[in-house]
Amino acid sequence: MDDRSRPSSPEISPLDFGEDLAPLPVYKAAATTALDFSGLLDEPLKLHEDLSSGCGGQLWPAGMVLAKHMLHYQRDKLQTSRVLELGAGGGIVGLTIAKGCRIDQPLYITDMIDMEPLMQHNIALNELGDRVRGRILNWGEPLSQEIIDFKPDTILAADCVYFEPAFPLLLQTLKDLLTLTPTATVFFCFKKRRRADMQFLKSARRAFRVTELEDGDRPVFAREGLFLYAITAK
Repeated sequence: MDDRSRPSSPEISPLDFGEDLAPLPVYKAAATTALDFSGLLDEPLKLHEDLSSGCGGQLWPAGMVLAKHMLHYQRDKLQTSRVLELGAGGGIVGLTIAKGCRIDQPLYITDMIDMEPLMQHNIALNELGDRVRGRILNWGEPLSQEIIDFKPDTILAADCVYFEPAFPLLLQTLKDLLTLTPTATVFFCFKKRRRADMQFLKSARRAFRVTELEDGDRPVFAREGLFLYAITAK
């Protein structure tokens, strides 16, 4: 795609979310949480939450579901993977993998510029600076040369379906990543909050192969409107 034809990334603020668009997040004071995912981590992950730069700084349910799934079902498959997290916020999924899995390559967690300080804080908080790189990646914009050279083949996306104007931007970034590495798998978890969220899934099914992932906790998280998929190129 010609860069001039790409949609530009909108500035997204939590104040843009009206009750008619999506439920407003429950804001809470900045705090640090320790997570061991029911004993799947030998040493708990420390995750600092801070909403001063946006709702991405909060711990969301889909991140918990995807992080636990990766530890439980994908841990032994990740050693040679090149892992990239999209819309990482505080970095829960990527940092959990870095903490609990043996990976030969550095792992990238990415988000908008407003989230960069929080990503870097949580990397340092868990002493993962030698294994994890926090980077800015705006959906819909061309991939950086660093990411192109890295060629991620395991892509993580948790609770990235929350703001309808960003749907085509996220789809474009997924297309770019799966074009870059056609054998890559996107592990994708989201919580359905509005009817429009399922329109994203319909668009994804037209563009990619979308498969529901088996998970023993699915009866529990499905009751909360959470969905877990693998997305691959057709």
